[in-house]
Amino acid sequence: MADLPLPDSDADWWRSAAIYQVYVRSFADGDGDGTGDLAGVRARLPYLAELGVDALWFTPWYLSPLADGGYDVADYRTIDPAFGTLAEAEKLIAEARELGIRTIIDIVPNHVSDRHAWFRAALAAGPGSPERELFHFRPGRGEHGELPPGDWPSQFNGADTWTRVPDGEWYLHLFTPQQPDLNWDHPEVRREHEEVLRFWFERGVAGVRIDSAALLAKDPALPDLAGRPAGPWVGGPHPFIDRDELHDIYRSWRAIADAYGAVFVGEVWLPDSERFARYLRPDELHTAFNFSFLSCPWDAERLRTSIEETLAEHAPVGAPATWVLCNHDVTRTVTRYGRADTGFDFAAKAFGIPSDLALGTRRARAAALLTLALPGSVYLYQGEELGLPEADVPLGRIQDPMHFRSGGTDPGRDGCRVPLPWTAEPWHDPWLPQPAHWEAYAADRQDGDPDSMLTLYRAALRLRRAAAGFGGGGLRWLPGPPGVLAFARPDGLLCLVNLSGEPVPLPAGTSLLLSSSALDAEGLLPQDTGVWLRT
Repeated sequence: MADLPLPDSDADWWRSAAIYQVYVRSFADGDGDGTGDLAGVRARLPYLAELGVDALWFTPWYLSPLADGGYDVADYRTIDPAFGTLAEAEKLIAEARELGIRTIIDIVPNHVSDRHAWFRAALAAGPGSPERELFHFRPGRGEHGELPPGDWPSQFNGADTWTRVPDGEWYLHLFTPQQPDLNWDHPEVRREHEEVLRFWFERGVAGVRIDSAALLAKDPALPDLAGRPAGPWVGGPHPFIDRDELHDIYRSWRAIADAYGAVFVGEVWLPDSERFARYLRPDELHTAFNFSFLSCPWDAERLRTSIEETLAEHAPVGAPATWVLCNHDVTRTVTRYGRADTGFDFAAKAFGIPSDLALGTRRARAAALLTLALPGSVYLYQGEELGLPEADVPLGRIQDPMHFRSGGTDPGRDGCRVPLPWTAEPWHDPWLPQPAHWEAYAADRQDGDPDSMLTLYRAALRLRRAAAGFGGGGLRWLPGPPGVLAFARPDGLLCLVNLSGEPVPLPAGTSLLLSSSALDAEGLLPQDTGVWLRT
């Protein structure tokens, strides 16, 4: 499929694209076995085209034992049989392109599955072998090597990061024990990942999302943190987060991507804006996810600050910002915005937090218009266009390792991964149970309803693609009452979002393009409502 080059005039599509995240296992079930698959995605491509998205980002669809939702990859060149075949993935990529939709795939370079051929060979080869040099194997501490070699905390609730194998050595895993970390100082690790990129670019993939992009490189000594916090700190390099060696890796990747006209988006969680921007230099990654905005509470001042800081971070390197409200790891927007604490923090996740879903839905509708009006690209997680809330997954059905690694205190991420309700009739025996009341959110029931979330997203994405002022270009804040976000985009486009407690008037001399909820009887903008206007 490498014979499908993008038109030169459209080479910068990624700078303002609307990208839809597909969590394959829960998107659409094509064969009725309760698990989403590529056949299901192919059948729903017309829906996605009508929605108005420019690209699909697929979370890992590779062969995997699914110890961590597919982020434990056993073979990067094989589609997991539960989802389909490589030939089917190639058909999906081609069929989507025919509808004007590009494909972005997930690459997981920090670790592989413990079922990966490399790791199985390393276990069989024993201590001191070349096979083990592809990972981080170490002898243990203590009189008999019974203690872990280091004190690094896991990315999953601070759990252990070392597991002992029968011959006495230990191996490093920043995530679950089923996800051994690769040694990125080894040239074979680098060569293999470059070949994997070429493999997928040859099949027509337009971009790659890089999982845990700031974690690959490790201090070769694997030094203890010695009581320091797990996050980055000022005053010296962290032993495994945001190390300078990473940039050489991404420069070599960028050269490959440029040869195919492909793009990268990095999952980069960093509080230091200057170091964050380094990943977006012209010869490294094209874009990176904006987690500041995603985790920001529903508060006008804090949202404005997040927007300003994000645009300022990207300006020095000329990279477009990305905007996202939710993904497969985060509490769904409707539920989060209906809570007393509307921000998001992994450490604060807990069972039984009440949410006013009517309030959350109203805010989520306004947030959709806010997000889609900002300069740059936007990511939409599957089901957000249906206004899905977080699902309460019964304890006996939870599968997320975050829950188990926390000792059962963290509800995990399964609540945002429950299969989508396409019709009022639920999936047959779905891998995660669909709540009974979700029939009201079904896509077929929302289709044609002028007041539905689906109709709002379709209208917004249609305008964003066709009308002047969206996508690239600048943003200028406008004066307004406290609690109101108001900004101008090019060509007379205005966006207002009212987070104050009172209705506010619309600016004089403007016409209404789209409103997240109806204006009040006096034509004022109600609380928790957003509008697009044209001067």
